[in-house]
Amino acid sequence: MIKKLFEKHETLMCILLIILYVAINSFCMQNFGVEDYRSTLINTAFSVVLIILTVSLKRVRYYGLTKVSNPKKFLYFLPLLLIVSVNLWSGININNTPQEIVFHILTMLNIGFIEEIIFRGFLFKMMEKDNIKAAIAVSSITFGIGHIVNLFNGAELVPTLLQICYAMSIGYLFVVIFVKSKSIVPCIIAHSVNNSLSIFNEENTLSMYIAPVILIVVPILYAVFINKKSPVEQPIE
Repeated sequence: MIKKLFEKHETLMCILLIILYVAINSFCMQNFGVEDYRSTLINTAFSVVLIILTVSLKRVRYYGLTKVSNPKKFLYFLPLLLIVSVNLWSGININNTPQEIVFHILTMLNIGFIEEIIFRGFLFKMMEKDNIKAAIAVSSITFGIGHIVNLFNGAELVPTLLQICYAMSIGYLFVVIFVKSKSIVPCIIAHSVNNSLSIFNEENTLSMYIAPVILIVVPILYAVFINKKSPVEQPIE
């Protein structure tokens, strides 16, 4: 029943998932904060729902939850280390309690998984059937613009605008990785680790202005490399 309902109204379901995700996390940010156990529980529950939905649809491999057959062709994804380490470039800041750090990491692990499944899984695969270039663009742009909600959660304007730009760049890289390797796992890992390490970020000129520029340039260059050097795998039915 779930499979038939989703397949019949796939576009609507994807839009509803995005709206639901944004609404839930805006609520968590405004009322609990990322380091609160309630945010962890809510995001964990959302992750479980997405897993159940993916399994019910029999689309585990279709949505990229599979290993990469030949990581060597992607430089073993080593450039992703640059992206995931960005929050440590300006030093390590530990001003939170161990409990807050644990809940922050658990929440962010879930958010990394949820966003990849929604934007690179559900949304991209739904649009890919009609126009792959449009699917790549929409997946990247919506992922970046989605970060504008941080403004309503108290974030400053300029850093948020930079975040939107580098989120689009990283989103583009991640969707290229998915298209070429047919696996979303490297994207989930990189995304989740990057989010998790944000609690240790030391805010200064490097982290607020220079690092975002690097995060705009590096993903695009890596995506260009993958496009040129990595073969396209056979489509997953």
